[in-house]
Amino acid sequence: MWSAGILPALSAEREQLAQLKNHERLAALADGMSALRKQCDSKMDRFIETTPFFTADHRKLSAEVAGLAEREVEVRAGDDEQDADEAVRSYVMLLFEADLLRYAVATPGQKFDLRSFCIIRETLSYSSSLADLAFVMQGLGTYAISQAATEHVRDFWLARAANGKAIGAFALTEPDAGSDVAAIKTIARREGDAYIIDGRKRFISNAGVADFYTVFARTGTRNDGRAEISAFVISARMPGFSVTERTEMMAPHPIGELEFKGCKVPAEDMIGAPGDGLRLSLQTLDLFRASVGAAASGMARRALDESILHAKTREQFGRPLSGHQLIQEKLADMATELDAARLLVYRAAYLKDAGADSSTREASQAKLFATEAAGRIIDQAVQIHGGTGLVRGSVVERLYRDVRALRIYEGTSEIQKLVIANQLLKE
Repeated sequence: MWSAGILPALSAEREQLAQLKNHERLAALADGMSALRKQCDSKMDRFIETTPFFTADHRKLSAEVAGLAEREVEVRAGDDEQDADEAVRSYVMLLFEADLLRYAVATPGQKFDLRSFCIIRETLSYSSSLADLAFVMQGLGTYAISQAATEHVRDFWLARAANGKAIGAFALTEPDAGSDVAAIKTIARREGDAYIIDGRKRFISNAGVADFYTVFARTGTRNDGRAEISAFVISARMPGFSVTERTEMMAPHPIGELEFKGCKVPAEDMIGAPGDGLRLSLQTLDLFRASVGAAASGMARRALDESILHAKTREQFGRPLSGHQLIQEKLADMATELDAARLLVYRAAYLKDAGADSSTREASQAKLFATEAAGRIIDQAVQIHGGTGLVRGSVVERLYRDVRALRIYEGTSEIQKLVIANQLLKE
């Protein structure tokens, strides 16, 4: 969080910026905030500095990503809603140039550094949910490929994803299959040395932007009568594949529906063996689940910083808002929930990195609490800002829309509670 000495100066800076044209304002805002932050007498993020979950390398990474976000992401964030597709493409290249995609695209045979991944997600989401999306989708879209695809298929797509030349997507959800993965109706049937895929996918992030998709489809029926789910990597240029609809969401997000009509996929593009798809999908979601809590924490941290700034500079009844006890109570609750969320997130990431036999419960707890807490924190931020918090395009208004999806994707809050209870009953 920002130090007290910077707040009045930053408020005055914003008043001057309001008179500039949009592109001039964004550039000046980044320069002004950068200069003013240098006046701080403390680190911007004491949590990373003082919490024992992190190594010196993690702390260095945190500072580097924060600097990148301040210089390159913050200045673009205000324009994200104008063209979400182009924003994601731009952010992917920015992340490659900053050598950050290597933290998202898993290297076969090497341990995935989940704490670094969470640090990057949290820091990017502090400034832009689309920058965060660009980063995480390179991970979600490639993880199953990194674990089980044939070597030449794996190396081709991982190399292109890691250097920003190909954007990935993860295609699991269908019109009638969301939380119930086994209800997938997309079918892949074997014909000679290929599979013919027919079906539809819905709510697929990066639909229309991605160059390749990790797709899950039924390839048969298991002995217990449940669907045999297999995974495939499919190029966006494959005949029979199309993006049939782009869905407009409450916050900027490239997302839509996919359709497969006789899409012929070489058998070598199956990821793993027939029937491995369910395991690979759950393995992917289990790994990345805690990082959703990290993204939520980044948004919540921004909301708290904005609220402190506003409370210290906005006067009501002859004194700053920060002088009123009810505002102090809100800030105290927000800060406490934020710290609790971050502790849960990085505990889960630490356990995964340390090689724990299982961190499923901890990951679900992290996602559940952090996303729900972020919703409450950002709602309070809007309340503290009053009418200005409702102005379209203001930071807290943007956060209010951005944060809502996090309680739904990669497993709803309700599903997380079932996972947590199930793990508890197994112990």
